[in-house]
Amino acid sequence: MTELKKSDFYFALPQELIAQDPLGDRSSSRLLFLDKKTGETEHHVFREIKEYLRPGDCLVLNNTKVIPARLLGSKEDTGGTVEVLLLNRREKDIWETLVKPGKKCKPGTRLVFGEGLLKGEVLDVVEEGNRLIRFSYEGIFEEILDRLGEMPLPPYITHKLQDKNRYQTVYAKYEGSAAAPTAGLHFTEELLAELEKKGIALVYVTLHVGLGTFRPVKAENVLDHHMHSEYYEVTKEAADTINRIKAEGGRIICVGTTSCRTIESASDENGNVRAGCGNTAIFIYPGYRFKVLDALITNFHLPESTLVMLVSALAGREHILAAYEEAVREKYRFFSFGDAMFIY
Repeated sequence: MTELKKSDFYFALPQELIAQDPLGDRSSSRLLFLDKKTGETEHHVFREIKEYLRPGDCLVLNNTKVIPARLLGSKEDTGGTVEVLLLNRREKDIWETLVKPGKKCKPGTRLVFGEGLLKGEVLDVVEEGNRLIRFSYEGIFEEILDRLGEMPLPPYITHKLQDKNRYQTVYAKYEGSAAAPTAGLHFTEELLAELEKKGIALVYVTLHVGLGTFRPVKAENVLDHHMHSEYYEVTKEAADTINRIKAEGGRIICVGTTSCRTIESASDENGNVRAGCGNTAIFIYPGYRFKVLDALITNFHLPESTLVMLVSALAGREHILAAYEEAVREKYRFFSFGDAMFIY
């Protein structure tokens, strides 16, 4: 295969198109339709998706829940401020974290949060300079985190989030993500109920989104990029439903790149989805053959990111870049709180 260059996935994005705040009504965002075969586009409002989904289609949604994983505290000895981002739980009270400033938090450093309501000790430095921290507290960790933690919004969002729930999907259920599966933020309970009534199957899978999602691709040769692994789970009911609908000729439409990566990771070479759980570091870029997915609902992604590479694998790089240029001209809102695309 010819070398894939990071710069092949570059597009110019004016800063003012990065959405800083969510819309009042989730389903009133814009929706750009992209025909993956022809590259033709149409402009719609998100709630109009129901007119274009057919009875017998299957929507695959990621029901992970974002934890308020950003903790602001201080070093016990010097009082210097630290910011800790919880990445994943290694054992009951031991978490892999991202610490700023990291250099001053060597193993043995003790940290204090919320006037001592929560304490931490740095145990070790692991890959990428992440810190393993053991937390100590009285009571229930999740309740303390809910009190002290903030939503870990992506670095390109500078506004403070007024309502924590706006960085959660309405169907978020299982806690464990450091970032929201943002394509799902456009759905309301009413819209989901209308889709079900129309005969569209709603299937839920779980993938706990890590910060690897935002990690920039540094290697100029895309194939040299290292993906971080994330935990996923597919129930027997979800696998059976997807396989049945696929066999009956219905379309498998993933809501977001996380749902896409989950079912593509959980399927065999013939496209049969298998129930189970595990970690996936799947990296989808042009040349990848999709085994299960037929269509994708997704937000607009960062230039040169692994997510732009994923959608380019589905619709072709030229079609994606042309659609993105059109979205910029039409002043679509980009990234987590922005508008969406339906690639079909």
